[in-house]
Amino acid sequence: MAATAIPVETIPSIDPATGKTIAQFEKTQPGALPGILSQAREAQSAWSSVPIDKRCLQLRVLRDCMMVSRDVLADAVVAESGKPRVEALFADIFVALDTADYFSKHGARLLRSERVPHHSSAAKAKSGRIGYDPVGVIGIISSWNYPLAIPLSQIIPAVTAGNAVICKTSDFTPQCGALIEKLLTDAGFPKNLVTVIQGGGEVGQALIDAAPDKLMFTGSVATGRRVAEACAKKLIPSVLELGGKDAMIILADANLEVAASAAVWGSYTNCGQVCLSVERLFVEQSIEEKFLASCVEKTKKLRLGPGNDPAADVGPLIRPQHVQRMSDLVADAVARGARVLCGGKPRSDLGPNFFEPTVIAGVNSAMRLFQEETFGPILAIQSVKDAEEAVARANDSTFALAASVWTRNAKRGQAVASRLRAGAVMINDAISYFAIAEAPHGGCGASGWGRTHGRAGLLEMVQQKYIDVDRLPGTAKPWWYRYGADLERSADAFLKFEFGGGFAAKLRNARGALKTMFRDHGL
Repeated sequence: MAATAIPVETIPSIDPATGKTIAQFEKTQPGALPGILSQAREAQSAWSSVPIDKRCLQLRVLRDCMMVSRDVLADAVVAESGKPRVEALFADIFVALDTADYFSKHGARLLRSERVPHHSSAAKAKSGRIGYDPVGVIGIISSWNYPLAIPLSQIIPAVTAGNAVICKTSDFTPQCGALIEKLLTDAGFPKNLVTVIQGGGEVGQALIDAAPDKLMFTGSVATGRRVAEACAKKLIPSVLELGGKDAMIILADANLEVAASAAVWGSYTNCGQVCLSVERLFVEQSIEEKFLASCVEKTKKLRLGPGNDPAADVGPLIRPQHVQRMSDLVADAVARGARVLCGGKPRSDLGPNFFEPTVIAGVNSAMRLFQEETFGPILAIQSVKDAEEAVARANDSTFALAASVWTRNAKRGQAVASRLRAGAVMINDAISYFAIAEAPHGGCGASGWGRTHGRAGLLEMVQQKYIDVDRLPGTAKPWWYRYGADLERSADAFLKFEFGGGFAAKLRNARGALKTMFRDHGL
């Protein structure tokens, strides 16, 4: 009999610059997830017993493997995300390398058990410590816009803490996903400790259905809401990073040339497809015209092109539907009175997914550009009379991921930053805190919950365990059975001793309080 070939479902790797399929990758079957999770649990059980110092040494090997493979990794990022190669090196490769470097050097210290001092007299005879246990198997559902930086900045602390990982990378970037798993294998991590699964929403749903011990999700608000609901049904704790609508506040005393360069880069880097992108810019009226002119001048100098062209400053959007959405957002703003100062149109002559970097002034909060996450190369500017109005309008959003303040007065900048509703605020810079390994990343409201990066992100990967050792193990505790009127009086005396006032009150109640310590329990 002739053998019958079993069809294998694949997902395409598509070059956004051309719209052409460059490779096909095998899709993970949803039904395989329970078995994958079982294998991950076995791998995690063994990995968690490896001392953390040795786990950190393994991260150094991973860092070195990434460094050796950086050209291959950058090529894949450019081919699948469309971003210029410079951005692939700075925003994906650097962040991944630095994350591995940071946790290899500091992971053991960050998870060292900590002594808990006891302030209460009732607990002075006890010694407490907090330790950190692995969560178990962590599921990660990642996004396409930073196909190495985002998943690896979560995978690395997860394995540092002793967990296994099942990571669903985006179906827009399957080649990058395959390379992540290869990196972990080449670096000598145990088989099945980190598994990359490929596919769309149905594979993500299957991952949640398989019930990992925690889930990390990066993506849209709409999908994040469904992920949160699915996790809640199974009581799976989650960390959600659902994007932003980041505000940039330009005060009148700012260096306008530098601020304009930052606004242009902060709006157009990765073609604006950044959760931390500058999407709402507030500028004081007294400097508005000068600032607008500078933004337009700088924007017009930018060169569109494929990411593999060294001369390109701005690459393509990821898919044609995103181009159409940019056109719709611009049309809505213009219909409501905004002015397009430059750009604003698709560039089909360059490819199916190119859109001109766009500066729009006269934007107001009723427009879609200020209500929805743009995720594209549109710099939307709104004029405000002063810092008070800027803060009020910046905080008038369901999103609360990050923001920036621009001023020559650092003290004033910090005062404004302290009033902004955001997970992070940069003063005289934008976005780049994401590349600072120690800096926690995350927001609240429609931007999600929980944190990644830094120690805060590492603590999302562990279960905190308090361990208490009693220094008087042969003594029955005062609050144990049996009860009675004498114990009630002693308990009240103890409360007065502990909380009733100054030194004189303690002296008056010390004898009664001590009766709780030395009594016949009658058992």
